Amino acid sequence: MSTTDKKRIIVQQLIDRFGNEPGIEKVVQKSENYMEAIRDLIEICGDDPNREGLEETPYRVLKAFLEYTEGNREDPKQHLEKVFAVEHDGLIMVKDIEFHSMCEHHFAPFFGVAHIAYIPSEKITGLSKIARMVDGYAKRFQVQERLSNQIVDAMNDVLQPQGAMVVIEAKHMCMCGRGVKKSDAMTVTTATRGVFSKNPDLRKEFMSLLG
Repeated sequence: MSTTDKKRIIVQQLIDRFGNEPGIEKVVQKSENYMEAIRDLIEICGDDPNREGLEETPYRVLKAFLEYTEGNREDPKQHLEKVFAVEHDGLIMVKDIEFHSMCEHHFAPFFGVAHIAYIPSEKITGLSKIARMVDGYAKRFQVQERLSNQIVDAMNDVLQPQGAMVVIEAKHMCMCGRGVKKSDAMTVTTATRGVFSKNPDLRKEFMSLLG
């Protein structure tokens, strides 16, 4: 595939992503500048950007980053807005929701699972909607602490439950693959709202269900 053909594909992908909104030409130009910068980075790292295996890498990297950050083009809360009126005042929990995100400090991946529980007031939402909401917040440049709070705030704002709690367990490549290089290190964050913030017994029940 020629360089011109690759640029044409990138342009079409950007139009599909952003629409023909004002400023799209500037976005396209920045994309071409970014791909050129990736070529420079390859050279700085001591390799040849023109060799087989690397000549299409700038295009692949840009395409990948557009996918990594597709959550920026949506409001993840909207996934929760399809609600059902069900009489249930016990704990509802969805655990082991896989996610992949991108550390905003090093642009290195972090990934793991989110566990979410809430006690409804009047409304519940579909289980798959919770997973889609998690993906919407994860597919951005993120930090785990913010991700935890965004998820629990979305649950709290849309469903208006008696309470909600989130636990996230994740591995960060910026810690496992570089720097201190502790490959087994796991980061755990929690966020609580409503009755989960006030009632330690509810938090214990949540944690016991995680095993």
